[in-house]
Formats: sequence, C-alpha cells, structure tokens
Amino acid sequence: MPNIVEIAVSAPGFETLVAAVQAANLVETLQGEGPFTVFAPNDAAFAKLPPNTVNNLVQNPPQLGRILCYHVVSGRWDSARLQESSELTSVEGSPIPIRSHSPLEIKNATVIAADIEASNGIIHVIDTVMLMG
Repeated sequence: MPNIVEIAVSAPGFETLVAAVQAANLVETLQGEGPFTVFAPNDAAFAKLPPNTVNNLVQNPPQLGRILCYHVVSGRWDSARLQESSELTSVEGSPIPIRSHSPLEIKNATVIAADIEASNGIIHVIDTVMLMG
C-alpha cells in the first residue's frame, strides 16, 4: 500500500499540495512511519487563497511548514472516529475544531473525500486551506 506522499503524488488534483510539502521539506516526515491523519487541501482549495499567497509561502518555508503541519494530526482518524470528536490537536500544536454533521467539517473546510487509506495513515480531502487561529 502506498504512503501518504505517494498517494498525493499519484492522485490528480494535489499538485499544489505536493509542491508545498516539498518546499517546506516535509516529504520525509510524511513518508515516515506515522500513523498520521492528513486533511489534504486539493488544488481548488489552494486556488481560493488570495493571489500570490502560495508563491509567498513557498518563499517562506518555516511559515509554509507551520501551515501544512496544521493539516496533520497524529494517529489514524477515520471519518467514523472523527464524528465522535469535537476537536483534535494538530502536529503544529493548535486545536482543530470538528463539526461532525453531514457533511463533515474540519475547521472551515468541508471533507469532500474521506478515508483514503495509506500505509502510514489516512487522508481526508478538504475544499479549503485551513489557517491557525
């Protein structure tokens, strides 16, 4: 079974996320043993950001890394388990609120594809890039 990074690289619609993970030097981490749960913004989610935001973040790897780490939690949290929670703590350290109704919402993002299994965790595709605060 492929790991989280291999899935993102091979699936359509994650070019921006893959480039951001590479720019923030998080590839090796997300290929690690885990398990991790990743709330993965697709390309359309990144396109919602103000113009030049992604380019500016790529020029600032520490800030980009912090934002990307806000999209990751430790452990394997499938959608059923998420429905039982109201908040998780990201690996960045900030809380991520969960609204467990249909559709499932993680902070200000809607889960548009859930429970994509990886060898080192699980991926939930979201429609918005989440920011701390």
